[in-house]
Amino acid sequence: MKAVLSRAVGGPASLTFEDVADPAPGKGQVLLAVAACGVNYPDGLVIEDRYQFKPQRPFSPGGEVSGTVIGLGEGVTGFVLGQRVLATLGSAGGMAEKAVADAQRVLPIPDAMPFEEAAGLIFTYGTSYYALKNRAHLKAGETLLVLGAAGGVGSAAVELGKALGARVIAAVSSAEKAEAAKSFGADETVVYPSGPFDKDGQRKLAELFKEACGKTGVDVIYDPVGGDYAEASLRSIAWEGRFLVIGFPAGIPKLPLNLTLLKSCQVIGVFWGAFVARDPEGDAANTRGLFELYQQGLIKPRVSKRFPLAQGAEAIAWLSGRQALGKVVVTNN
Repeated sequence: MKAVLSRAVGGPASLTFEDVADPAPGKGQVLLAVAACGVNYPDGLVIEDRYQFKPQRPFSPGGEVSGTVIGLGEGVTGFVLGQRVLATLGSAGGMAEKAVADAQRVLPIPDAMPFEEAAGLIFTYGTSYYALKNRAHLKAGETLLVLGAAGGVGSAAVELGKALGARVIAAVSSAEKAEAAKSFGADETVVYPSGPFDKDGQRKLAELFKEACGKTGVDVIYDPVGGDYAEASLRSIAWEGRFLVIGFPAGIPKLPLNLTLLKSCQVIGVFWGAFVARDPEGDAANTRGLFELYQQGLIKPRVSKRFPLAQGAEAIAWLSGRQALGKVVVTNN
C-alpha cells in the first residue's frame, strides 16, 4: 500500500511517500481501508518530536480516519466487512491507504455522513466539547470568546458554544476568516493584527479584546493560539471567568498571575488525549453527545481544503501555516 512516512525528525518536507507492507489487525483490532484522514495541529508537532507522544519510526502521521472495515482481528465482534466507520488511532497511522485501529476506538457512522466529515469529527470537536462542557462548564446565556475561531478546533468551539446556548465572539486574524466564523454561527467577530507585539502593541491588542467583550467581560475564553494573544485576551475576562488553555501555535505564553487574582478567574488546562485515556466512559458519553448534535444539525465539520494522499506533507504544512478555514483532510480517491 501507499503511505506518507516520517523516517527522521523534521518538518513536512522531511516526509516521504512510499510503498509499504499492508498492516494486519492483531487481537482486538480492526483493519480499515482509509477513505479520509483528518489533519490536525499536533500532526506537525509529532513529526518534529515536539508532541507529548512520540511514535516509533517509521510512522504515518494522522490520528483520525474514516473508511470501511476490511479485516477483523481475533476476538472482535460488532463489526462487519464493508461497514462504514471512523476511528481514532492515537498520534499516528492515518496517512496511508490502510490503517489498524483498536476496536474500542472504532465507531460506526451513519450512511448519510460523508467520509470527509467523519474524519474531521472526533479530534477537533472532541477537544472543544471536553473543554467547554467538562472543563469550563459553559452555561447557556454566558459569553464565549474563541481565539483562532476559523481553524479546526476554533470553528468547532464556535459551533459547540452556540449549541450550548452561549453568545459567541469569534476572534480571527483576517476579514476572510471573520466571514468564515460568522458562517460557523458566531454572533460577533473581532479581527486582531498579526503578532508578535511590543508593549504598545500588546496594550492595543488588549483594548481590542476589551472593546469586543464589553464592560462586564467574557465568561469563558477558548485559546488555541497562545503567544501574545493569551495575556491580551485574559485582560478581557469577567469576574470568576474561565480561561481555557488549548494550544500554542503562536508560542507558549507567560501569564501574569495578578490578573487571575484581580478577576478571581481560573486558568484551566485542556488535555483531551489524556482525558480519553483516563476516563473512557466520560469520553464515550461525550462522543455520543457529538453524534446527537451532528444528527440534529447543530454541528458539522467544515472541510475547506482537501489534499490527495500523495500530498499529505503539503496538507500538514498548510495547516501549520495557519491558513486553514475549518477542517483540512487528506483523501484516498
